[in-house]
Amino acid sequence: LTPWQKVCVARHANRPHTIDYINALVDNFMPMAGDKLFGDDEAIIGGLGFFKGQSVMILGHEKGHDLESRIRHGFGMAKPEGYRKAKRLMELANHFGLPIISLVDTAGAFPGIEGEERGQAEAIASCIMEGFKLEVPYIAVVIGEGGSGGAIAIASANRILMLEHSIY
Repeated sequence: LTPWQKVCVARHANRPHTIDYINALVDNFMPMAGDKLFGDDEAIIGGLGFFKGQSVMILGHEKGHDLESRIRHGFGMAKPEGYRKAKRLMELANHFGLPIISLVDTAGAFPGIEGEERGQAEAIASCIMEGFKLEVPYIAVVIGEGGSGGAIAIASANRILMLEHSIY
């Protein structure tokens, strides 16, 4: 495929999203919400579950499948509270010794002024730093797009994998 064709495949509306991978691969998924400061951002979903019998913390960008869910999930472009939620889940996993799996699929962080007013850059930077401090195994998988610091925030892992026809 040409580079542009790869971009089109990575952005294709029918490509599997984070929730699809969770539903297919994670047993007994228990979603966790909120950043304990402002609210919940559904552009980042995460929680506890079992992957091949192992307790894990799984998190990722969720874009949504139809217009209603895309709007609810912010088209996968997280606001500061989404990155603070991801950081909180990483801290929780580290505290309890749980491996972390993150699924990256975003064009970038939310570009609106309210994100900047609530500390978008600091939230992303804190999330990146948390990834570097973790003492548990941390695997990031780029399942679609992996644009900007919005992607790096949940991809500062021990191992980064990329599915064929993903873009980073």
